[in-house]
Amino acid sequence: MEPPRVSKRNPASDPRKIRRIIAEDPEWNLETIPPLTELCVKHIVKNFKNKPILNELRSKHKHLVLTSLSVDLPISITGPLVEDEDFWKRSCKDRWKICDIKKHRGNWKRMYFERNLQEAIEKHIPNHSEAEPKELLEVIQVSSPFVRRLEIEQLLPLPVEQQMTADDEDADGISEIDRKPCSDHLSMMHIIPHLKELEEFILTYGVKNCGMNFEWSLFEFTKMDCANLSKALKACRTLCLFQLRRSHLDDPKGRLLISHLLDHSSLTTLDLSHNCLGDGTGRALGKLLKGHSRLESLDVSDNNIGRDGGSAIGHALENNMMLRKLSLKLNKLGDDGVKQLLKSLLKNDTLVSLNLSANNIGEPSAQSLAEVFVGNKILKALDLSSNGFGEVAGRVLQEAMEENTTLTSLDLRLTEVSQESEYCINQTISVNQEREKRIKEVKNIIS
Repeated sequence: MEPPRVSKRNPASDPRKIRRIIAEDPEWNLETIPPLTELCVKHIVKNFKNKPILNELRSKHKHLVLTSLSVDLPISITGPLVEDEDFWKRSCKDRWKICDIKKHRGNWKRMYFERNLQEAIEKHIPNHSEAEPKELLEVIQVSSPFVRRLEIEQLLPLPVEQQMTADDEDADGISEIDRKPCSDHLSMMHIIPHLKELEEFILTYGVKNCGMNFEWSLFEFTKMDCANLSKALKACRTLCLFQLRRSHLDDPKGRLLISHLLDHSSLTTLDLSHNCLGDGTGRALGKLLKGHSRLESLDVSDNNIGRDGGSAIGHALENNMMLRKLSLKLNKLGDDGVKQLLKSLLKNDTLVSLNLSANNIGEPSAQSLAEVFVGNKILKALDLSSNGFGEVAGRVLQEAMEENTTLTSLDLRLTEVSQESEYCINQTISVNQEREKRIKEVKNIIS
């Protein structure tokens, strides 16, 4: 038999010289065995829940473990161990579509724990028979070291079958029709005292997306709610910002709340806007500003504070050396209520921003405002919009503004001031803005 012809150019094509291997193992392949370190990393990741190992590893192996860890692991395990921001960023984006990291000072781990606690509180249904919400307390204890800011947009009330009046135990003679449900919410005393690092607390008493189950009782802020909240705020000595908006906070509850903040050593920002506060709360705020308060910003917009409340706040501003921003817009001060407030601005040397829009202020207050324009050298922003001053008052303000060198923002929209007066005032404001800009540039050069 004639041997196969072999090409001289390719001797390897000779089938007699090709090495053949017949494997005994049908699953045998040419893949190399993974390194021992890789096998160890996989084992650590697989058993991380039962035996977490992280800080003992070298940096490169630690990075491999973190990139492979599941985001569904309990936070009681990952919280104390994992500081890697990439892991928490992955956890946040896996759980929420919208992640506004700016609210959490650019920290992904903080964001995860703060939003996780927020959801746990908002979904919690209080139980009258429980002394303390055990499951919620477990989440709070795990989250406590990492929570600096807590925003609660809804609080669910007691179930209907557990709602009763405070006197129901002794109300056997009262008919069912006369009995009113008491829709108490989760007590803040179960939450705030456990958050040792809390700095900002934003709260709204109400229910989101209630749909056809709407009842006014879902949005009620009860006396018991107010008492518990007041005690919790007083006990939180790290709190810097507190906001309670759109919660039907009325005068009696407002006074109770502020009475617990009189000696608060760390609170610098207080926002009670869009509630039902009146002159009683205005007087309480005056007492707060006269005391040892460290408030730098106070917002009580869209309430019912009138003449007496405005006068009390005005008297307090005469000697207050801390407050820098005050908003009283959408109240009922009137010319009598704003009189003392404007008078105090001639002595106050800390307030830089004041909002008095929509307060039924008119021509009688024009002369007092003119004195402020001339005599106050600290105020930089003033909002007088939606007040009926008229053209005569506009000319008075225009003449006074010619001597002002510090105001860089003055809102006179919807005040019935003539276009000529408003134009001249805006020209003065522009000059003041340029002067302020040059001063800042010089300071930056010097520093």
